[in-house]
Amino acid sequence: MAAALGPKGDWFLQSKSIKGFLLDITGVLYENGGVAIEGSIEAVNALREAGIPVRFCTNETQCTKEHIVTKLNRVGFNLQPHEIFPPAPAVRSFILERGLRPHLLIHDGAKAEFADVDQSNPTCVVVGDAEDFFSYANMNAAFQSLMAMENPVLISMGMGKFYSSKGKLTLDLGPFTKALEFACGVEAEVIGKPSKQFFLSALNDIGLKPEEAVMIGDDIVSDVGGAQACGLMGVQVRTGKYRPKDENHATVTPDGYVDNLLQAVKLYLKHR
Repeated sequence: MAAALGPKGDWFLQSKSIKGFLLDITGVLYENGGVAIEGSIEAVNALREAGIPVRFCTNETQCTKEHIVTKLNRVGFNLQPHEIFPPAPAVRSFILERGLRPHLLIHDGAKAEFADVDQSNPTCVVVGDAEDFFSYANMNAAFQSLMAMENPVLISMGMGKFYSSKGKLTLDLGPFTKALEFACGVEAEVIGKPSKQFFLSALNDIGLKPEEAVMIGDDIVSDVGGAQACGLMGVQVRTGKYRPKDENHATVTPDGYVDNLLQAVKLYLKHR
């Protein structure tokens, strides 16, 4: 395996201060399409056996939390719904607390999360990774809905540029959110990575401070940069959407690089 060194030093040598892990899912645990990344199941099991608290932070917005768990467990993981932190439940809570009524521009597989939410006379637009549902008609309907609001509210379940799906790079929801921002002159409220509150809610669930945890992800901006902005360590895996040019990124310098999740966990447990 290649050295797991980052420009800031050997992150795993600081392991005495690390008490828990936040892990991305797609690109770290498994490839979009349903194939577990080599060693990822072993890595998660090793953390559990060592008693290390873990939460799985994902911007997966094409299905419900329960479906995410089902997909992962089908390929060999053993996860529980309370361990998964996707944006949709957080968005649902947010709009209910604010008394908002959403126009949903999301994948059909995620609409069950909002089944009991009043969607009449929308007062906000919610954008998720709608994939094929990002048609002109659906984008235009969301645009028209925003323009009709006296105080338009645009909520995006992340701002990723792209992700890896079945070996190919695929547009994420960020570019579509940006299109609506540009057309309507509004700024989206992001609930999902790289939102600070998103990371902190996962840490709060396991009772840790930012400086006591490390985030491991394949997205150098949303995973690594977002976590570091909250005070966590951020380590990038060379799997998923990783590209060699990420190691010379203009604005984000990871605390370390690892070939895969298993290498990160082995280094952490060895030097703990």
